[in-house]
Amino acid sequence: MRKGMANSDDERFMRMALREAGRGAREGEVPVGAVLVHNRRVLARAHNRPLHLHDPSAHAEILVLRRAARKLLNYRLQGCDLYVTIEPCAMCAGAIVQARLRRTVFGAPDRKAGACGSALRVLNHGKLNHRVVVTRGILAADCAAVIQEFFRKRRSKEEVSGIRCQVPEKGSKPAPNHLAP
Repeated sequence: MRKGMANSDDERFMRMALREAGRGAREGEVPVGAVLVHNRRVLARAHNRPLHLHDPSAHAEILVLRRAARKLLNYRLQGCDLYVTIEPCAMCAGAIVQARLRRTVFGAPDRKAGACGSALRVLNHGKLNHRVVVTRGILAADCAAVIQEFFRKRRSKEEVSGIRCQVPEKGSKPAPNHLAP
């Protein structure tokens, strides 16, 4: 795996990703935030939205890649850097490879589902033809604290109410289908 060294902008962009994660937490989503940067300019930012969009693929990383690709009118995002609060999962790592990102920077490792080496290795797998520079651990304690606090609160609510998963309230309107032509 190509390991990247942190640069002077990494904390600044990771703080932006943390703000996105906070937005997700306020919406009841798992608080993961992402920012996509090209030449030190933010192209897109997003947070997890699978619950609100009724879309299992609406992870922060996927949404930020979609927004940037639409902005650039190109699904290849060469020369772009992704900042994400938690290590990307296998789905997101696959999308990172397909988008041909230059670099992925994440805060906290995900030992259960991280696909940059913590649980499995999708990024920079030997069979794949694209390599991504990976920088890990930027504001790791802050990133881990956001997600740990979210799940601590959710577990305490489950104990009180017996709720096991979050479902939309009866009568709530479905989100618009952002994948429809």
